[in-house]
Amino acid sequence: MDTLFLATIMAIAAYMLKSRDQRKRIALLGTYLNKYQIERLMESLTDGYLRALGEEDPERREQVWNLLGTAEAQLCEQFNRFATEFSRVEEAQARVSKLAFAIPFANQLFPRAVFDLRKALLIHAQGITNAANNSLNQSPRDKAFTMSAELFLMQHTCHWFCRSKTVASARMLARHKTAYKQLVASVAPETRKAYCALTGS
Repeated sequence: MDTLFLATIMAIAAYMLKSRDQRKRIALLGTYLNKYQIERLMESLTDGYLRALGEEDPERREQVWNLLGTAEAQLCEQFNRFATEFSRVEEAQARVSKLAFAIPFANQLFPRAVFDLRKALLIHAQGITNAANNSLNQSPRDKAFTMSAELFLMQHTCHWFCRSKTVASARMLARHKTAYKQLVASVAPETRKAYCALTGS
C-alpha cells in the first residue's frame, strides 16, 4: 500500500513538473510569435494552394498563384524576423529534448539528447525563404508542395519544443494527415540535411 501511494505521489509530481515546464515553453514561444501574423499567413497560403490546384481555368489559376506570391513574401519576411529575434534567447531556454516523451528535467538529465531551437528556427527560415524564391525551379504545384512541407515541419518543431516529439507528430498526423517521416522526406534536400543533422532524426 505504501509503495502504491509513493508511486502515485511521484507520478503526480512528475506530471505537475512536466506541465509547468510546458507552460513556460509555450509562454516563451508565444511572447515572440504574438508579434507576428505567421499562423494566419500559413493558413492563408495552404488554403490558397488548394484553391489554385483546384482551379480549372488556367487564367484564373495564374491569378491565384500571383496573389499567393505576395503572401509568401510577407511570411518569409515575418518568419525571418521572428527567427532572428528568438536567436537572442538564452541557450538553456532553447533546448529541446530529443526523447520521444516529455520527462521532467530531461534537458538537464540528458544534456547530449537535446538540440537548439534557435538553430532549428534559422534552418526553417532558410527553407521557407528558399521555397518562396523557388530555388529548386519547380512547377507551381511542386513549389506549393515543398512550401507546405517546410511550413508543416516548422510547425512540428514548435510543437516539439512546447510538448514533445510524440505529441508534435500526433498533431501533425491528425491535423494534416501527414506522418513525421513523410514530412521530413518532403522538404527541400538542403533543409532535410541541416534539420536531420541538428535533431538527429
